[in-house]
Amino acid sequence: MAKTKLEEFSAEEIELADISKALSHPARIKILKILAEKNVCICGDIVEILPLAQATVSQHLKELKRVGLITGEIEGPKVCYCLNSSKMEKAKNSLIKLFKNVCC
Repeated sequence: MAKTKLEEFSAEEIELADISKALSHPARIKILKILAEKNVCICGDIVEILPLAQATVSQHLKELKRVGLITGEIEGPKVCYCLNSSKMEKAKNSLIKLFKNVCC
């Protein structure tokens, strides 16, 4: 979308669309569920749980990190991932607000 067209949308609308795009793959939803269930930072365990190649999982983690839903901290040769609870809460509230406004 052209930059001039984006000016017609609020920052909240643009951010929610970006988060929604990041959530649009089932592997990313599963990653968020895994991180929420474990409630700890996870390094290589995610690759072992998902039926995907390590490189593919890394790309999904990168996208979730890009929009801020997860954080990644380097610990030696590994990156440990955790949910970003404040961003998750903000995304949840934005989605609730959206559906309250557009649903019957």
